[in-house]
Amino acid sequence: MKALVLEKYNELVYKDVPDPEINSNEVLVKVKACGICGSDVHGMDGSTGRRIPPMIMGHEASGVIVKTGTDVRGWKSGDRVTFDSTVYPLDDWFTLEGMYNLSDNREVLGVSPGTYKRDGAFAEYIAIPQHILYKIPENVTFKQAAMVEAVAVALHSVNISVIKMGDNCVVVGVGMIGIFILKLLKMSGASKVIAIDINRKRLEQAEKAGADHSFLSTEENLAEKINILTNTRGADISFEAVGKSESVNIAIDILRKGGKAVLVGNVSPKVDFPLQKVVTRELKVLGSCAIRGEYEVVLNLLDMGKISVDDQISAVAPLSEGAIWFNKLYRKEEELYKVILVP
Repeated sequence: MKALVLEKYNELVYKDVPDPEINSNEVLVKVKACGICGSDVHGMDGSTGRRIPPMIMGHEASGVIVKTGTDVRGWKSGDRVTFDSTVYPLDDWFTLEGMYNLSDNREVLGVSPGTYKRDGAFAEYIAIPQHILYKIPENVTFKQAAMVEAVAVALHSVNISVIKMGDNCVVVGVGMIGIFILKLLKMSGASKVIAIDINRKRLEQAEKAGADHSFLSTEENLAEKINILTNTRGADISFEAVGKSESVNIAIDILRKGGKAVLVGNVSPKVDFPLQKVVTRELKVLGSCAIRGEYEVVLNLLDMGKISVDDQISAVAPLSEGAIWFNKLYRKEEELYKVILVP
């Protein structure tokens, strides 16, 4: 089969590789669409340490089952499917406690951090365990299904925030995940949703997606401006979707006393943390990791037309041109959101 292989850092090669073999509990999926995640772009240059070459990246995908293992039940050739990006063991303590995204021996598709290597979906075919499969509804296209992972990450962060009707919320960093968080907050009963970003064009996108107010992160007296919009108290919940010291500090600064910061972005391994502000104002800081059962909900929302993803797809291109689009994203040549590659 053909695949886009990270031969070495910053070198992607479209080449022939062996077809994957499936285990008894797996299915072989013919990939129809696979999105380029920001983590793939950062992984391409080795900066994250989670894409050790040679390997095939890609974990936001959809396709059609073409073969099933001997122990597979409930799935057949021809089924249109998408799948979780996390391959988790069913007998792990965290999985059994309902926290499969935190299981000790989980693996992520298209990731190779040194402790394991699991090739991903920038290829014609991929082997997938049956327990992470989800059927694509008839009204959802393959390209839309390749966006489910990103929406599910956003939904997981909203779910763990335990938002209440009427809460005032701030999203710091309105790239694609931030935009989906914003859309889901509007659906979840938030009173005001405020967008903050360093990029004016992204703020314009946030306003189109439903943000009630937007601010550049470089504006002076930002916390005071948020206070004015929130009955002089500050935001009830903030969502940080970048993963840098500056944005984490903003997400904490604009909270009311007793408020909640949900950290979603993880570009940086460490950040400067305002300990005294968190302690003296009794703030809650939550980490949001990946996905935990949100795929089915997102697919239903797409099927019913209650959330849109097409506005976040910047380009659809052949897998053979993958290296070109990776470089465009890496160099930030254009204002791109999601690029989907089609084998």
